[in-house]
Amino acid sequence: MAAGLLVVLSGPSGVGKGTVCRQLLALRPSLQLSVSLTTRQPRPEETCGRHYEFTTPSRFQKLISGDAFLEWAVVYGHYYGTLKQAVGENLARGTDLLLEIDVQGALQIRRRLKEAVLIFLAPPSMEALKERISGRGTEDAVRIRRRLKAAQQELAAYHLYDYLVVNGRVEDAAASIDAIIEAEKCRISRGARPPASGGEER
Repeated sequence: MAAGLLVVLSGPSGVGKGTVCRQLLALRPSLQLSVSLTTRQPRPEETCGRHYEFTTPSRFQKLISGDAFLEWAVVYGHYYGTLKQAVGENLARGTDLLLEIDVQGALQIRRRLKEAVLIFLAPPSMEALKERISGRGTEDAVRIRRRLKAAQQELAAYHLYDYLVVNGRVEDAAASIDAIIEAEKCRISRGARPPASGGEER
């Protein structure tokens, strides 16, 4: 049995990663979302175990000391991380995993798992990104400026990824990522093989 595919999707805050992920999972039901661990408080629409696993900073730091993470990062004052054991067990079973994380985490995975597929999700423009962040209604002017500054730095890292997808329209972005996954699963280097022969061709 071929190992599962680890698909890593990241990009700047406000680019619409979560919305694109939901659309992608609807297109490809066999793809499973990898749930990250975080120390931030859950948002109103988030469910523990479905969107994130929520924990305390002290427990997170113990896990760091025990080398339990495939990747981890501090983002806007909160810890985020992906547990190695959960990812490894799923991939070994042949399960394809989708991991939605920040740029810091994605580049850690690049160093640890060369076979991971890294996809950078970009906004159609910085103005569009500003409108999306402002439209949330959850950020004051200072935080919006901080997020936009961080976004410019993150956009500069796109060339370290395997693919670049622009999120102008959610349905189009999800369809592009779905096509990337299909192509990656057809790679001979990943174990793709022709069907067993049923007899001689005429």
